[in-house]
Amino acid sequence: MLIAAATMVIVIVAGTLVYFQYFARRRLMISTTTSLYETGLLDKIEKTYEAKHNVDINFIAVGTGIAIQHAQNGDVDLTLVHSPTLENTSLVQGYCICRKIIAYNFFTIVGPQSDPAAIEGLNVTEALKKIVQYGRSQNVTTWISRGDNSGTNTKEASLWQKAGYNYSTLSAEQTWFINASQGMGETLLKTEEFSAYTLADKGTYLAYKTDNRITLKAFITEEYLLLNVYSAMAVNQTLHPTVNSADAIEFIKYLVSDEGQQLIENYGKDKYNQSLFFGAVQPLKQNSPQPYVQWIKNYAFFNGTECPQQYIDGHPELYG
Repeated sequence: MLIAAATMVIVIVAGTLVYFQYFARRRLMISTTTSLYETGLLDKIEKTYEAKHNVDINFIAVGTGIAIQHAQNGDVDLTLVHSPTLENTSLVQGYCICRKIIAYNFFTIVGPQSDPAAIEGLNVTEALKKIVQYGRSQNVTTWISRGDNSGTNTKEASLWQKAGYNYSTLSAEQTWFINASQGMGETLLKTEEFSAYTLADKGTYLAYKTDNRITLKAFITEEYLLLNVYSAMAVNQTLHPTVNSADAIEFIKYLVSDEGQQLIENYGKDKYNQSLFFGAVQPLKQNSPQPYVQWIKNYAFFNGTECPQQYIDGHPELYG
């Protein structure tokens, strides 16, 4: 009887393991940026991936700073973000591993069609200086900032610095400068409301513009300073044993596969007559097109690589 009981326990345990491995849908939690989510790209990826994998994907769309905080806390299995500085910190501090650059596009400065600050035709630093001059002289709301420690907000702060201004000082002391403290879509709507200027990622801007939710015009695009690079990172299971590391790695493999990259590259072409995002995997392998690939390396590589060897964590197949 003891032998029979032990055998029954083994059968039940084995059956349970088989059920959860092959039949029950495993959950994959992903923290991501609003600029990826609001374009609809991630909905498309989720639908395509779930059709072929026994996984239930759940996205948490927030600013990059909060998305990485979720990873640090072990609240998610994977994060999709666009702030190389914060990404490097997450690797160095050990709560993320296996960083892969998956896509890129460009930020753009958008504003009212009438262009009251006269920035059209200028480069980024010249345009920001003109916006400051206009805001100070007219004393009207001229600039809407994300103000949420997102990747877009981090990029914006660096652009103000390049133009010779301190972002924190502008935010705290200038009445023409408003913090939305919201996602990209809501920031665009607020910019529309005030007939102001803002920094937006190309994907969300085109989505809102095409849907006639905004009338704002994109004035400056495709400068090196406006490069926007998206990366995927798995949460370190050594630090957080309960995370779904296996499915996180499999999802990254899909994003960098030919199928995943083609999905990213083609998304939006039928609706917007252009790509919202460019796949980054093949360009980095082929070192083309230039100068974009060199820009990506200069902006988003750490010590000459997208993920230093010590953070690959036993998954060299991701970097072949």
